Parts: sequence; C-alpha cells; structure tokens
Amino acid sequence: QVQFVESGGGLVQPGGSLRLSCVASRSIFSIYSISWYRQAPGKQRELVATIIRDDSTDYGDTVKGRFTISRDNAKNMVYLQMNSLKPEDTAVYYCNRRELVRLGIGSWGQGTQVTVSS
Repeated sequence: QVQFVESGGGLVQPGGSLRLSCVASRSIFSIYSISWYRQAPGKQRELVATIIRDDSTDYGDTVKGRFTISRDNAKNMVYLQMNSLKPEDTAVYYCNRRELVRLGIGSWGQGTQVTVSS
C-alpha cells in the first residue's frame, strides 16, 4: 500500500497561517484524488479538502475561502495552505487517497498536529 507522511503542523495564533505538506511513498498524486482530513479528540474525522486528477478542488464548508489544496506532481507532494486559522481548526491533519477512504481501506500516516491558540 501507498504510505503517506504529513508535515508542517505546529502552534499558531488565531488569524495565522500554516502550510502542510504530504508526500507519498510512490508517485501516485498525479493519477489519484488526494484529500486532507482532520480529527480532533472525541470528534469524527472530517474531510477538509480534495484535489483530483485535473487539479480541480473541493473544500469543506468550514474552510472555504481560508484553505487551499494544491499539488506538485514532479515532487510527489500535496499541500494544504491554511490561512485565517481559527481555534476550531485545531486537530491532527492527515492526507490520503480519497477513493480508499471512501471504501474504508485507507492506510493512514501519523498525521501532523495543528494547534490554533492564543
């Protein structure tokens, strides 16, 4: 299975910005839809953003206008630019193949912690 490694999380003040990165163990981002997910303790995993093969994108309602998903196929990486961060954005963020998550067979990395706090 493809493995994913997320990075770029950290502590940021409300209104601040972070850019998360996701790299895969194989060159797959150019042919698969990739999504960012997040999960806070005691809460359901939430779909944050998706980028598909033609580079079209989709966002959850809570992050529209603030987050941007993008890819660099040459570098085998997917990014999530997060602006105007809010405390409710605090969570562990993961990337994964959208199709496999839909099927319940996605292989998850360790994620990267994002904490938005004053």
